[in-house]
Amino acid sequence: MISENLKQVQTRIIDACLNANRLPSDVNLLAVSKTKPIEDVARAMEAGQCHFGENYLQDAIPKIQALPHARWHFIGQIQSNKTRDIAAHFDFVHGLASEKIATRLNAHRPEDKAPLGVFIQVNLASETSKGGLAPEALPALVDHIRTLSRLEFMGLMALPPQSFGQRARRDFFITLRQLLEQLPADPEIDRANQLSMGMSDDLETAIASGATWVRIGTAIFGARSKNGETL
Repeated sequence: MISENLKQVQTRIIDACLNANRLPSDVNLLAVSKTKPIEDVARAMEAGQCHFGENYLQDAIPKIQALPHARWHFIGQIQSNKTRDIAAHFDFVHGLASEKIATRLNAHRPEDKAPLGVFIQVNLASETSKGGLAPEALPALVDHIRTLSRLEFMGLMALPPQSFGQRARRDFFITLRQLLEQLPADPEIDRANQLSMGMSDDLETAIASGATWVRIGTAIFGARSKNGETL
């Protein structure tokens, strides 16, 4: 089932890219495996999936240790007391939103690992229930990250309100893309051209708006067993 689900999601990504006159190779699939057992992740790997998203450390670390050849993304808000484990075990984070957390991740990143790829989470809709920083605070955080040698700034991520329809989501995604385009680029320091946006129910809209990473959970693994947004 997971193998077939992956094929269907990959087909949706390819079709969405073609409809948007984009190369399918420009869009990466992040399989959101949080709350799912190691066996499900292993089946997805057997089907060719490489990148997986987690945000519960107690669940994630055993998976990472059991499947070290996967690429692991920490998604969601980052608490100060979790930065050591996140920096030590993950390849990317998708929820960075403060200089304090950036500094802690940098300090804890092992020297024998490549710099930790970081996406800044932007709270475009000013939702108190979601993490992320205000758009006007973005340039200062980017400048700070670029002073940290153990982090690599990848780009931006955001989650539209669940109440938004596809048209409102499109406008939301385009606004995030425009924020990224307005940031001064420094290709010698980072690859700051990535947009982590789009989930199971809006990946086509996100890709048409410029997404380079889509975070898909439900369409691959089925409904999650814990509370939270449907991915």
